[in-house]
Amino acid sequence: MRVNRILLSAVLVVVALVIQVSVLARLHLPGAVPDLLLLTVLGLALVYGHTGGALVGFGAGLLADLAPPADHAAGRYALVLCVIGYLAGLARPDNGRLKSATGPMAVVVVAALGSTLLYAGVGALVGDTAARHVGLGGLLFTAALYDLLLAPFVVPGIMALARRAENDPLADTNSAAQSTDISSGWLSGGTGLRVGGQKNGLRVKAARARVARAGRIKGVKRL
Repeated sequence: MRVNRILLSAVLVVVALVIQVSVLARLHLPGAVPDLLLLTVLGLALVYGHTGGALVGFGAGLLADLAPPADHAAGRYALVLCVIGYLAGLARPDNGRLKSATGPMAVVVVAALGSTLLYAGVGALVGDTAARHVGLGGLLFTAALYDLLLAPFVVPGIMALARRAENDPLADTNSAAQSTDISSGWLSGGTGLRVGGQKNGLRVKAARARVARAGRIKGVKRL
């Protein structure tokens, strides 16, 4: 990973973990806790691809495993987020642009369900049966619901920051110039706006105005 990717990912992961532990975990919502760290990994994976998503997921999960008040074996959540980040990175479009919000929202739901199931499965292998007492069905429903409600306020911003960091002078200028803003698809899909169409329309109007102005100037010269 490039230096700017590592720095941005580290900052976003630390901020997300602090907010999740100090704010979201203290809301005492029924069922699961909104997983801001998972949404951060998803947003970065949708820009960086499967390799970057796996690396970011592993680092974020390991930090969550070691940060207090963690009560599980170290490496458990790192494995979960590594797998989720890799799979989410596979959903990144080849052209770097998302045309609608349907795809990312589906990724969020699948990731919320998959991370909960994988975390419970790994816990069962190491002898942690806490999920059985809480109720796995309730955890799955609330995890998907909370993450789905929080995703529109988190994932597009994470993707926009990641794409802006790709235009950093330390990054590869060629790939940054060829790729378009991946977060614009989410925003335009959610609002119904077509940013590219608006730009093309403005260009056509400007061209027509120049042609009309040139015609008037030629008519004056002939007179």
